[in-house]
Amino acid sequence: MIGNEIRALTKQAKKVLPAPVIGALRAGMQGMGMLSAPARTLPDFIIIGAQRSGTTSLYRLLSAHPAVARPTASKGIGYFDVNYARGMRWYRGHFPLRLTTGILPGSSVRQVFESSGYYCFHPLAAERISKDLPDVKLVIMLRDPVERAYSAHRHELVRGFETEDFETALELEDRRLAGENQRLIDDPQYQSHSHRHHAYLRRGLYAQQIRRIHEAVGSDRLYLMDADDFFRHPIEEFRALLKWLGLPDFIPDSVPAENAQPRAAMDEQLRARLRDYFAAPDRELAELMGKTPSWRR
Repeated sequence: MIGNEIRALTKQAKKVLPAPVIGALRAGMQGMGMLSAPARTLPDFIIIGAQRSGTTSLYRLLSAHPAVARPTASKGIGYFDVNYARGMRWYRGHFPLRLTTGILPGSSVRQVFESSGYYCFHPLAAERISKDLPDVKLVIMLRDPVERAYSAHRHELVRGFETEDFETALELEDRRLAGENQRLIDDPQYQSHSHRHHAYLRRGLYAQQIRRIHEAVGSDRLYLMDADDFFRHPIEEFRALLKWLGLPDFIPDSVPAENAQPRAAMDEQLRARLRDYFAAPDRELAELMGKTPSWRR
């Protein structure tokens, strides 16, 4: 497929070309995508989070499915959160041309998807998705919120978006995020660095996010996956998702490992405090899932 060839060339180019050249090439690809946007498809389903919960592994499994196509250049587009002002033509430009999907005889592709982990936490993303993609299905991967918070902090440190140690960052979270959620709602053009990069605890309040998404798109269009169950039984969980999506059954040749980063062990007293912090939210989540999440069993 054209998209696969572009991705392969981009991967090879990254090994030999300097970053500014790669940036220029990516910008050129996006420009080409916008020019041909009317001839491009839109996603049938989206992985919307949660951040640091195994979505990269799920993305790779889905990308290996012969009936599934991913964005032409990158995993996360981030349209319905931080790039919404760019417009639907810009968004559509990231997806394959319709002639490379299931429209032409002989094509195996039946569904297209993307994965952007900030969608489930951004207060306006679900509403925007419902408006612009009224039939799209959504998938959320849920991880132990204590482990997710610790992993996210390490991730933000590595990326240069965090300078504080984990415990200090947790102590600063209320101050950093004060008023940010409401400001995002009141000013659709506003972007919040702290809301996006420093919400270690708040991103783990899954029930709040799921209820907002249910209100926007309906519970029948949202699929909840338990990350621990997925990594323990990847094929079984993956095939259940395929069935829900209406995709042909598929068993991949290999299963991607969890995208974990090396880190020191969390302080056990801090872990216990965080486990207590999430106790009530996890009970709310269990009601929405219809089962106890793996980290509370």
